[in-house]
Amino acid sequence: MARNWLVTGASRGLGREIARAALAAGETVTATARSANDVTEALGSNSRLHALALDITDEDAAVAVAQEAVELVGTIDVLVNNAGQAQLGWFETISSAQVRRQFEVNVFGTMNVTRAVVPHMRARQSGLIVTISSVNGLLANPGGSIYASSKFAVEGWIEGFAQELAPLNIKSMVVEPGMLHTDFLDDKSAEHGDIDVADYAEATRQFRSFIAAANHNQPGDPAVLAERIVSLGMSNKPPARFVFGDDAQEWATDKVNRLKMEVEQSVNIANGN
Repeated sequence: MARNWLVTGASRGLGREIARAALAAGETVTATARSANDVTEALGSNSRLHALALDITDEDAAVAVAQEAVELVGTIDVLVNNAGQAQLGWFETISSAQVRRQFEVNVFGTMNVTRAVVPHMRARQSGLIVTISSVNGLLANPGGSIYASSKFAVEGWIEGFAQELAPLNIKSMVVEPGMLHTDFLDDKSAEHGDIDVADYAEATRQFRSFIAAANHNQPGDPAVLAERIVSLGMSNKPPARFVFGDDAQEWATDKVNRLKMEVEQSVNIANGN
């Protein structure tokens, strides 16, 4: 049976590819972005596509869009929390306003949409929440401390919330990609710190050069990931976590191994060894 999807940040990047893949699979998609016209331009015309404008940081707007989606198609079977941005740079080069903005979008924006949709799922005792995180929800790197901290926060929240929802037959899947060949590193999605700190000047210069070189040259294929997400979204038992990409899988495995070693070390120290 076909499902009804609500996908945020669907005008470009991975969100657009997820919406495309769901439509290609015969699903119905309510796709949102700040501009509904951007969604239509990105995805074209389709009788099973409904484009709506949504700024995920606006809690009232999220409630209204969830209600409109239900009125349009009847249910929200799968919610894809995809909209987000990346605040990059060394921590001390990033202003407090930029830090707050990162959390307003990635954390509170994601919570806004989920809070708006879940009551409709609870009413039916059915649904799947797909949260697009990042391998940086598991580990952090220099230049990515603020972005990673927002993804760590999202993962901590959804891990606990998923257990609260499980008795109600509402499932959760967190997607943790590595670097995807999208425009996520463009100025529309990524922002660098704007405070000059002499001690970080050379490191910042090298980091900006790395980001510029990586932009549009990332190894991960968003279309392949989107197909996998849609396939898992249509299954009865999606995994709680889905780590995608050779880079992400390597980094995640290394983090797990390091964490295991640190726990063992802590046990030895606590026991006086």
